[in-house]
Amino acid sequence: MRKFSIFMLALLLSLSLVSLGAAADKATWPDHLRFMAGPPGGNWFALGGALADMWSKEVLQTTSGTGGGVSNIVNADRGKGDFGLSVASVLGAAQKGEEGFNKPVEGAVNFANLYRQYTYFIMRKDYAEKHGITTLGDIVEKKLPIRMATLKPGTASEFIIRSIFEKGWGIGWDDVKSWGGSVEFSSYDDGSNLLADNHLDMFTFAVGRVASVVMKIESQTDIVILPVDEHARQAVAEAYGTTTFMVDKDAYNSVTGDIPVVGDYTCIVIRKDLPDDLVYDLAKSLWEHKENLAKAVKDIGEMTVEEAVSPGLITHPGAVKFWTEAAQ
Repeated sequence: MRKFSIFMLALLLSLSLVSLGAAADKATWPDHLRFMAGPPGGNWFALGGALADMWSKEVLQTTSGTGGGVSNIVNADRGKGDFGLSVASVLGAAQKGEEGFNKPVEGAVNFANLYRQYTYFIMRKDYAEKHGITTLGDIVEKKLPIRMATLKPGTASEFIIRSIFEKGWGIGWDDVKSWGGSVEFSSYDDGSNLLADNHLDMFTFAVGRVASVVMKIESQTDIVILPVDEHARQAVAEAYGTTTFMVDKDAYNSVTGDIPVVGDYTCIVIRKDLPDDLVYDLAKSLWEHKENLAKAVKDIGEMTVEEAVSPGLITHPGAVKFWTEAAQ
């Protein structure tokens, strides 16, 4: 009896120590997390809400707010947000201190690549036919007075669209204006409506393979999606590690053949100083609830453990640990 009592006492002490250890670990966690999503009306905004709800239930109370692919990196680096959405190419540029980043960003690292990102140059069909435009390069070569819009500076879309023009043809927004054109910065909804009302000739942004905003635009007016010229795709790839994806003919009603565009990955950038065990749990929860998240944003269903970490990006150790284990 005495031996049994000693055994039970030892067992209870052991369980208590485990419990205290777990509590001690979580004592280093913040009280809540701030997730930075994207502009209202886009896939990122919807995904941010779904992710915050999931993590609040599974890991730690998380709130989601608006953001952008560039500003989310800057804010994570400065501790103004804990993690948020971006694209791999922008994070790579930030970690190298290139293109608008004054110095290499050290406080913001990768958490996971979520799904493929496609650049869309959507033009009114009547404008394309009038000027004989079949590729993006035709606009540049003809120096057309085009009325175009993209998302606001600070977003991943504006960064990558501007980079395509700069790296591919050596031109910027001022050059477009010098041809008699205009460059506006708009939301998804406003840009779509301006294109439909013939106040814009082209609306351009980066988003997933099948996006509701593209479907909305083609339901409002006849459009074409312009292919990006090969030399421009190669120039951006050399600068930022992007690739080429095809918008396939089954993606949208307005697409009749595969269209080559600049390809990237939507990723989550996270504060480097968050505890490893917290980040591990966040990654584990994300992977385990991928299918449910895909009901809110279909593209998340494309996520794979094999593509979750980019070799060229600095990634949080807690995330590396989970994705390495999950791939085994």
